[in-house]
Amino acid sequence: MRIRFLTSTPLDIRRGSGTYVGIHVLARALESLGHTVTYETPSLVLPVYTAQRLIFNRGLRPSDCDLTVGFDMDGYPLEGGVASLKGVIADEVRFESGLTRLTMSLQARCERRHVHRAARVLCTSRYSAERAREFYDLPALPEIVPELIDLPEWRRVLAANPSPPPDRRTVLFVGRFYRRKRVDVLLRAAAILGDRIDLRIVGNGPCRDALHGLARDLKLDVTWLGDVSRADLAAEYNRATVLCLPSVQEGFGIVLLEAMAAGKPIVAARAAALPEVAPQAEFFEPDNPEALAAALQTASRVHSQDWLNQFDAPIVARQFLAAATGTRAISAAAKP
Repeated sequence: MRIRFLTSTPLDIRRGSGTYVGIHVLARALESLGHTVTYETPSLVLPVYTAQRLIFNRGLRPSDCDLTVGFDMDGYPLEGGVASLKGVIADEVRFESGLTRLTMSLQARCERRHVHRAARVLCTSRYSAERAREFYDLPALPEIVPELIDLPEWRRVLAANPSPPPDRRTVLFVGRFYRRKRVDVLLRAAAILGDRIDLRIVGNGPCRDALHGLARDLKLDVTWLGDVSRADLAAEYNRATVLCLPSVQEGFGIVLLEAMAAGKPIVAARAAALPEVAPQAEFFEPDNPEALAAALQTASRVHSQDWLNQFDAPIVARQFLAAATGTRAISAAAKP
């Protein structure tokens, strides 16, 4: 089968974040099943990402591929095909402000058009499926196909990039710096714990300057790692004692799968899709630095490999193909 992927998400780990990882791993898994996957991406790079996305979509045309998959808002001018939502932009925008909120609101209108013009709509979690139906007035719940991870490859990268044991409890955050990620709550929790933890943060984004300023105000010694390579990211997972994801809005959270594969405990807000994806995590009340600080000190449970195996790339790729082509119904894959 010839499959066409439409995406304006930057095709590298440093800028494309979890969305890129999910798309890239899915493409490789489909190819390993004998299918051909081609990417259609923007040829014009602009300083304003939303403008780049809009121009890219205006240039899209129908093709003779067997299956066209548009991710998030990408593909909205086309009829038919598959709308595969990595998150629900209309849900995400509620937690943002300023220019980010303005540009994301425009993207959400495009995504709404996309899901109504598509032949099938897929979401990565029941939480996202419910938000898509709610915000985009869909007549039925979209089908659910979870995110995926190439377990053999990720374990190989982890083994190839060891780190020395930390001197003290090391907390790792991995993600983009948006308001909904609540990195500020993590910083305030770190201030409560003081020198009992070592805080290391991977990522970048619109809230970077504000977060660096808050860390200075709190007199925190934070290791800001910025955008890192896959190898360096694996080394950070190896170094970490616990992964923390304080986000109040996550459509899935691929970092949860990465942490599980690394055998790390997870501390997460009890919000959005996080309990659905990582039921054995140590959960805390969202937006509560004191509760987060307590959870960071005690988290020790790790997920079983049986739980993680359901997200392995070959398994999920087959589910994705079945849902995208309508060959069988797909039920929610992640149930605690």
